Amino acid sequence: MPKRAIFDKKNILVAGGAGFIGSHLCDRLVQENKVICVDNFITGSVNNINHLLKNENFVFLRTDINSLLDLESLPDLQRFKIQFQGVQEIYNLACPTSPAKFNENKINNLLVNSIGLKNLLEIAKKYQSTFVHFSSSVVYGPRRDNNELVKEEDFGIVNPLSERASYDEGKRFAETMVSTYQQVEKIDTRIMRLFRTYGPRMALNDQQMIPDFITSALDNKDLIIYGDQNFTSSFCYIDDVVDAAIKLVASDTKEPVNIGSDQEEKLTTLAEKIIKLTESQSKIIYKDPILFMTPLMVPDISRAESELSWMPITTLDKGLEKTVENLRASKGLVGVEKAV
Repeated sequence: MPKRAIFDKKNILVAGGAGFIGSHLCDRLVQENKVICVDNFITGSVNNINHLLKNENFVFLRTDINSLLDLESLPDLQRFKIQFQGVQEIYNLACPTSPAKFNENKINNLLVNSIGLKNLLEIAKKYQSTFVHFSSSVVYGPRRDNNELVKEEDFGIVNPLSERASYDEGKRFAETMVSTYQQVEKIDTRIMRLFRTYGPRMALNDQQMIPDFITSALDNKDLIIYGDQNFTSSFCYIDDVVDAAIKLVASDTKEPVNIGSDQEEKLTTLAEKIIKLTESQSKIIYKDPILFMTPLMVPDISRAESELSWMPITTLDKGLEKTVENLRASKGLVGVEKAV
């Protein structure tokens, strides 16, 4: 089947586009394309995309990808001429990843990584779309004793029956589905394996390290590290992740690609930086590990460097500065909403 004609701009679908990462991706894509943002607000927020709603090249659909999407029948999308032009690219970030709401979303994790993903892949098959799947470092399993940087060829060690298996094993199965559609249906697919990412628009009170640290510091409360003084992780700023996605879709890379920072940081050092940035009187304390705050693998990013000419360029200090500024404002707004 020949490729469909593009009238003026590409049509791009972003599933999970109202989430933290998805909304930043929409910001970048809408500058040169027409963007269809799909989200059901289980963990995404309208606040992340409010500034885009009046943009003529942006359409938001509040719907669930576990239900079939008939894009051609939707009145809001008529101006995108999908019946003639189709959809050129699909980015899949749909997955309720909130640690604080993890237990209530376990079944949703299973469904979105199977039924929901199948629905998106069928759209890609119909329109011959390039498909970018956002996977996760959890496919490699927990940090190992050798502490080596993990390469994409590592098959990982994941417990399929653990408390968090609906997410960890769900992400592994999703990669299998994407790869299988590539093999059988000849869909042009990409897989990004994301490592810990941070930046503006991260959800507050969601049991995530950096926003929790910032919130506590602003309130002069203790910053809690769920582990000991040796707990390390790596953190990649959101702008660098979006850059990676844009470079990946423009590349010929078919194999999974690690996207994240390969620089380990002690959480104690991270917490100290946040205390200094916020001029807080907070102290740092240590508690036993919890489900989603455990040491994960740190990526080997040599494939991204060689095949995408990509590496993270935002320093931790600069990224934290921008994140603190944004979350300080968000925290204030939440306070006003509660007061009302």
